Formats: sequence, C-alpha cells, structure tokens
Amino acid sequence: MFKFFQILDLGIAAVNKNIAVIGIAAGTLLAFINVVLRYCFNSGFSWAGEATNYLFIWSAFFGAAYGFNRGIHVSVTILIEKFTPLIAKTCFIFSSVVSTAFLLFLAYYGFEYLLVLHELEFMSVDLGVPQWVPMLVLPIAFFLAAYRSGEKIIQVAKTPAKTIGKAEVEELVSEAVQRD
Repeated sequence: MFKFFQILDLGIAAVNKNIAVIGIAAGTLLAFINVVLRYCFNSGFSWAGEATNYLFIWSAFFGAAYGFNRGIHVSVTILIEKFTPLIAKTCFIFSSVVSTAFLLFLAYYGFEYLLVLHELEFMSVDLGVPQWVPMLVLPIAFFLAAYRSGEKIIQVAKTPAKTIGKAEVEELVSEAVQRD
C-alpha cells in the first residue's frame, strides 16, 4: 500500500509541476506572439487574450497545489517557535486540518460552479468553448492541494513532538526545497 502512495505522490507532483510550467510558458509565448503580430504586422489572434488568462490561471492554481507538496506555501511560524513542542505540534496539525477543510470546501464548490456553468451552457467569449472547460481547474487544483495538505497532517502527526519547533520548520523547508 505504501508503494501505491509513493507512485500516486510522484504522479500528482508531476501533473502539478508540468501543468504549472507548461501553462506559464505557453501563456507567455502566446502573449509575446500576439503582441508581435499586433504591433509588427497589424494582425493578431482575437482569442489570445482570453487563452493567455486561462493558461496563467491554470498555471497559478496548479503551481499552488505543487507548493503544498514542496512545503513552500505561505505559513507563519514565528509564534509556533515560542510554544512547547506538544503545543507546536498541535498547532501544526490544527492549521493543516483547517487548510485541508478549506481546500476541500473550495474543491466542492468549484465542482458545484462547474455544474451551474454546464447547465446554463455558458460559452467563453473569444475561445468559443464551454465555460466549464477552463474552469475545471477549480475543483481539480483545490482537491490536489487538499490532498497535499492532508499529507502534511500525517507527516506532522508521525513526527515526535519534541522535534517540532524551529529546527523542524527549517528541516521541513529544507527537505521541500531539496526534494523533487
């Protein structure tokens, strides 16, 4: 069973990272090409602005989900460093539970939003695709981020309380930056 989660972890990390990188690269390239066409050739793609926006949105959301995996999301530890190890561990777990619940909430309502868009048959203005297609990013990215946040709960729960604190924070950040 442990091997399954290792493979799942690698797969999710690859999807998050690749969509983030491809999205930002494709969005930047498309925006550049459209600007060159507009200013040099008095031409351009009418749909490029909307496509660029969606590429950047997908890149940002999947990049954020990847950030949870790497431990590089925003967190404030200055107060936790002052607590006793048991209280610090409890705070880490509590904050991860709240984060996971919030991300699952966003994933659920992102899915509900997709259903509304599908039912109303909204179409994107410039691309001419159903609006729910680019908005798939909401439930997918938030669910993947919730999965990563849930992993953090398990990781911190398995860590002995006496090692939680400033050194633990530095170690988790260091591991996250070195690991790939």
